[in-house]
Amino acid sequence: MIFAYFLTLLFFESHGSIICTQMSYKQGGGLEYMAVYVRPASLAQALEHLGAAAGAVPLILAGGTDYYPAKVGKPLDDDLLDITAIPELRGVSEAEDHWRIGATTSWSEIAGNAELPPLFDGLRLAARDVGGTQIQNAGTIAGNLCNASPAADGVPMLLAMRARVELSRVAQAGQIARRELALGDFITGNRQTRLAPGELLSAILVPKPRHAVRSTFLKLGARRYLVISIAMVGVVLEESAGVVQGASVAIGACSAVAQRLPALETELIGRRLNAGLANKAKPEHFAALTPIDDMRADAEFRREAALTLTRRALVAAAQARG
Repeated sequence: MIFAYFLTLLFFESHGSIICTQMSYKQGGGLEYMAVYVRPASLAQALEHLGAAAGAVPLILAGGTDYYPAKVGKPLDDDLLDITAIPELRGVSEAEDHWRIGATTSWSEIAGNAELPPLFDGLRLAARDVGGTQIQNAGTIAGNLCNASPAADGVPMLLAMRARVELSRVAQAGQIARRELALGDFITGNRQTRLAPGELLSAILVPKPRHAVRSTFLKLGARRYLVISIAMVGVVLEESAGVVQGASVAIGACSAVAQRLPALETELIGRRLNAGLANKAKPEHFAALTPIDDMRADAEFRREAALTLTRRALVAAAQARG
């Protein structure tokens, strides 16, 4: 079916929210669908709109860097809730026991924030690998997580940082109710999450470590930039007096969901913080991965790549700033 054009029927502002209603017409005449675009100015407005949706639930837009390319040549006939104009969902802030990353914080904001502690060094590296500069400017951390691609660049590093997601919805009397899930519990499969009806991801919460931290991120693709991953690894090492006190290692693009490597993490604890950590990564530590064969690499290559990347990342983390 070929759509000739879209006619905007209504465009107005209501209590700070921009609302645009569109009619899409198919070739030869006749109304096909009336879609609604809403860009609220506050989290409360966004959740109110989401909770009041009847029938077709609006698609939450947090940058649109995956959504719009997928709609090239197709009608924009989805009801959209654009959350990128909500100030309270943007930026990184520090609390007593954790860091809070707002849902619509862009990858450029993370990559360029030199004031973040060493715990974020790996995430800053991952941010620089998310597409090109234009994608990093528009793409957001919540969009990356909720899209739930097996090759999402932000997931392995956030898993290694032991991140949790904050999910918000409207409760009784218009109050905002929030619940938290570990990131590893939130993403359940390829393009699948535990986001419930009426909820949106409002923040990512990163706990503060108990010891000094080194972190890093490595990605392998068919070329250096603008590429979907063949394999990725995120590493966080906690150390005291040159000895590893805690370790998190997560692999992406080698399973439907990025996975941590608990057996390897246990093996690293108590070891001296030096390049010799690379020798502790063994093939059996990667047995739980389920890589696929595709146009970028076969499963065997992905598994070998994950091992090699992990060894390199452990060396890099041992030598990183603390």
